Amino acid sequence: MDFIFQWVAHYGYAAIFMLLVLGIVGLPVPDETLLVFSGYLVWRGNLKAIPVLIVAFLGSACGITLSYVIGRTLGLGFVHKWGKYVHLTEARLDVVHSWFNRVGHWALFIGYYIAGVRHFTAIVAGTSSLEYRAFAAYAYSGAFVWVCTFLGLGFYFGERWQQILELVHKNLQVVSIAVVGAAVLFFAVRWMLRKKS
Repeated sequence: MDFIFQWVAHYGYAAIFMLLVLGIVGLPVPDETLLVFSGYLVWRGNLKAIPVLIVAFLGSACGITLSYVIGRTLGLGFVHKWGKYVHLTEARLDVVHSWFNRVGHWALFIGYYIAGVRHFTAIVAGTSSLEYRAFAAYAYSGAFVWVCTFLGLGFYFGERWQQILELVHKNLQVVSIAVVGAAVLFFAVRWMLRKKS
């Protein structure tokens, strides 16, 4: 965690951008902590609000786009070469693609708030060949709202940013577990019903 503070203190806006790109792609960077801390630095006057908002949004957008490109290239390559061995066929990809077009793109929007989901949804979106325009509309708007939320928390609560972050993390973990559990239950029930019919 300390390396985050040191990087931001030393490299400023460039560190925020690069760390968010790496974190969104899936490397172990505590993105929410970085954003709340950056908001706190704006509150203290160490950083300017508009540049922080811009670099944080661009870092998030670049990271999620990189995940999408990985899915679109490496993911599709994996499916074509190895998919048959893990029962991942073109037909099943078409189902995922159809699901993304109907409701799945919302996973790109809210996935930022669920631990471990944001980069995964982008990779799946790319692998399923979701059109870039549809991906961008939800992924980038989700990134903007997510960035504003956590920067705003750091700025609004100032010196209390760490206590608020702990509270937010606890609540997000509960929500994440509930959402993932509900999704697993939904697909399990759906699979059993299809198997019976």
